[in-house]
Amino acid sequence: MQTNQELEVKFYLNDLPQFEKNLQGLGAELIQPRVHEVNLRFDTPDGTLTHTSQVLRLRQDERSRFTYKRRKSGGNGSVSSRQEIEFEVSSFENARLFLEALGYQVYVTYEKYRRTYHLAGLEIMLDETPLGDFIEIEGPDVPSIETLAAALHLNWQARSLEGYMMLLDKIKTTRSEIQNLTFEEFTGLNITAGDLGLTPADEPPA
Repeated sequence: MQTNQELEVKFYLNDLPQFEKNLQGLGAELIQPRVHEVNLRFDTPDGTLTHTSQVLRLRQDERSRFTYKRRKSGGNGSVSSRQEIEFEVSSFENARLFLEALGYQVYVTYEKYRRTYHLAGLEIMLDETPLGDFIEIEGPDVPSIETLAAALHLNWQARSLEGYMMLLDKIKTTRSEIQNLTFEEFTGLNITAGDLGLTPADEPPA
């Protein structure tokens, strides 16, 4: 079991392939090739975890993992700061049954394709989601994250501290038929950065 503080920041991108080329040009090491993720978010019937900014998640990609997160102070509000407890489980289905037996239920499913790089002691995750393309930078402190973002020519002011579920909620306000963040439910929808209240970080500041 691993317990630590997660410091990260997210950026919306218009051109993920070009960003990846730039990342590779800086010598980034690919530590996880492109993989499909399926995530189940659990909560109590009355939504206690969501209302208290806690996350209970079961993820499956090449392995299966339980994750618990809760917000922490730190980062001076410039990055997302959370406690994270994560550990691997041997069976995705048994882990789901275990949580349901405890009274938790799946309230949302979300998926993405992710590639993970390592550079300068930080992790850079490249995400293809139904909402668009994003990158996340995770590191030990705010200055190192901001320094790497600058090296990657990302507009720091365009960063987002919102998780994918918070961004999904913005879409739900105008599209009540959307319940999950899956590629199937978003088929035929054209979601823009503006729909999410974001600015592409790989565009020059206005």
